[in-house]
Amino acid sequence: MTSGGVTDEAVTEYLRLGLAFDRIEEGFVDAYTGDPALRAESENLPAPEPTELAARARSLRRDLPSDPDDDRSAFLRAHLRALECSARRFAGHEIGFVDEVDAYFDVRIAPGDEEEYRRAHADLAVALGVPGATGETLREAYLAYRRADEIPAALVSPLISEFAGSLRETVRREFPLPDGELVDFEVVGDRPWSGFNYYLGDYRSRVAVNTDLPQYRSSLPGLIAHEAYPGHHTEHCRKEQRLVGAGLDEHSIFLVNTPQCLMAEGLADHALAAAKGDGWQEWAAEIYADFGLRFDAERARAVSAATAGLLRVRQDAALALHDRGADADEVAAFLQRWLLVPPERARQMLRFLTSPLWRAYISTYVEGYALLGTWLDGAAAAASSRLTRFGRLLDEPLTPALLRAECAP
Repeated sequence: MTSGGVTDEAVTEYLRLGLAFDRIEEGFVDAYTGDPALRAESENLPAPEPTELAARARSLRRDLPSDPDDDRSAFLRAHLRALECSARRFAGHEIGFVDEVDAYFDVRIAPGDEEEYRRAHADLAVALGVPGATGETLREAYLAYRRADEIPAALVSPLISEFAGSLRETVRREFPLPDGELVDFEVVGDRPWSGFNYYLGDYRSRVAVNTDLPQYRSSLPGLIAHEAYPGHHTEHCRKEQRLVGAGLDEHSIFLVNTPQCLMAEGLADHALAAAKGDGWQEWAAEIYADFGLRFDAERARAVSAATAGLLRVRQDAALALHDRGADADEVAAFLQRWLLVPPERARQMLRFLTSPLWRAYISTYVEGYALLGTWLDGAAAAASSRLTRFGRLLDEPLTPALLRAECAP
């Protein structure tokens, strides 16, 4: 079978190549739902040499059809470029951090604007009822708000179930899910992230929520939407059914540090607003009230709008670490200053930013949210609703390059 000039043999080699990366760095294959024999073959072979993987990626990319209108070939080309970069890094090659992010995610990153961060702080001070506050005064007001926003530990699990059930009903009305789809939630500790979706195939996911970090009323609904409905779980289910089911087997593997990740994280970060609209806070407040918790929807919305201006701070921290060679203490202080977080939270962020596997990944959230937001905002020009356009992200093999082309005037 062929599609768009891409042969089954080329796709099978792409899958073999992707699976081989898991032998070098466990966790590189985020999800695989393809032929089990290919995975068994990979697991039974000797661990590959990174230089060999780089050469295989380069060769396969060179042999793909070069038709610029062949979207399937373009998808594979972008992902093979990312894999070649990962292999070169595993082999010890020096690659500039900006070029590394570009190769992985097909975006060029640049430092944010500290003047924008100052404006965000000014807006946040107003939202917190301390207009004009700066520095330590603003930090204390924000930390007090966050402490009051914490969810009692005993209520985290039941609230996860309640939010997941409500979001699932909304998603199934708009985007039917396959029969038998299921998400199992679990609480874990000692992780560098707040939540993680492990897609198991056959329309099932295991979602881990890190309880080392407090869970907040203002962020728990977004976490569930991000990881499950209509975020990662929903996307995996619909693509397994609609793309893999149609013979596009390259979508049976999901690899870390590829353009797939930027698309997936951008989608997931827009998931809550797509499902519940910009007034999701009122919906959340009703659920919290059932558990005896007060949630000030208006204040939460104002705080969220203000902190949106700080989106690029964590990417700036990654640039400082990996592009400018700043030390960890300097970067931790930068995170504390602009994100107004306590030292232990800044150190938790550093765990993620310094992980060998995840060090560049913060750009998927920053650049993915920005690019997909611009594209979703174009729904009116495309004569479709924002939610309908969100469905294209769930169902189609879109890439950053395709979205940029559609956003172009």
